[in-house]
Formats: sequence, C-alpha cells, structure tokens
Amino acid sequence: MTASNGQSEADYLRMPEVEPGMAVGLFGGSFNPPHEGHVLIAKHAIEKLKLDQLWWMVTPGNPLKDLSELPPLEERVRLCREIVDDARIRVTGFEAAHRLQYSADTIELVLAAHPDVHFVWVMGADSLATFHKWVRWEKIVETIPIAVYDRPGSSQAITESVMAKTYSDARVDESRAGELARMKPPAWVYIHGPLSPLSSTELRKAAQQTGKQHKA
Repeated sequence: MTASNGQSEADYLRMPEVEPGMAVGLFGGSFNPPHEGHVLIAKHAIEKLKLDQLWWMVTPGNPLKDLSELPPLEERVRLCREIVDDARIRVTGFEAAHRLQYSADTIELVLAAHPDVHFVWVMGADSLATFHKWVRWEKIVETIPIAVYDRPGSSQAITESVMAKTYSDARVDESRAGELARMKPPAWVYIHGPLSPLSSTELRKAAQQTGKQHKA
C-alpha cells in the first residue's frame, strides 16, 4: 500500500531518501494524535524556510511526557500519513529503528548520514519554553539551525525562555528565514504564520471524555 505522498506503509522505519544539496526540515513529535495544526506548521515551514523536504518524524516517545498511554508507533505513523497531502512532507519513524530517544542523538545520526544536505530543526514555540530541559540542548543549538514556529499562547517564550536568552545573539530576522538551512549554527529564527487552536492534549481529553460517556 502506498500513501498519498508516495511512501509505502512498510518503509516508515527507514530514513527518507534525500539528494545532496537539498534543504530539509526535521519536524519531530509524538503526534498523539496528529491534527491539521501540525500540517499547517509543516506546510508553512516548507514555504517560509524554502525547504525541499520536511521529515515529519514520529518519535517512539517524548522523555518529558507520560508514555503510559502512547499508541503504537505504527498506528501514529498511519494516522499522520492519512492527513498529510504534500509529497514534500515525508512521514517517518526511523528513530525507533535506531533506538533513539533524544533529539540530540537523532540530529547527530542524520547529520552523519547526510553531510551534504542542509538540515534545519523545526519546532513549535510551545517547546521553546522547556527546550533547556532537553538532553544536550546547547549541543543541539550549536549543531543545527533551528526554526521556531509561533503557537497560540506561546509568544512570550521568544523573550522569556532560557534558550532565547542564552542565544539571543544568534537569532536571525524572520525576513531571512529562507536562508536559515544554509547558515552556520548557532542560528535560529522565530517564524509567524497561520495559527491553529488544535492541541493533541485537548483532542485526547475530548476522546477520553467521549469514551466515558459511551460507557455510562
């Protein structure tokens, strides 16, 4: 079976194919569940950052979150591919095949595997507030350019987060976002675009509440 973006269901444990010289975004998360807000970020990031591809990386699990009720990776990959309708977005779960748990390890692996590709880390502004709690977070900033996408209620993170304060001199003006992937790190940009009120956390709560009502 082949998804709408040309990927087969069986290839999700392999890194997507990429060509030398490409600009590629790395967009990771547990995606539990994925929703149109994620698609909005992915598509706008591609345009704003002038990317050839964006790897939508469905992680085995986030160490900073409760993993007790996390659906199987294969199921989350399937749900992501069902809502992605852009061939430039490559949904993958390759981190599981390499037993990767931390973003720093993922970045190290990807850069070593493709030294001739220009990668940029893409994340929502809601993650910026806790970025300093990530394992080897400073190493990440100094290894790969980072694009932070605005999220509802997260704008203050641009001035109050530890990462933003520590690397204030490395911030790139949004007008130069299209150059970010080819900049030498540390370099990061805060990008604005269409916002979605959707939240995976709220969607899970709604699904749980619906389930309780059905059982009543």
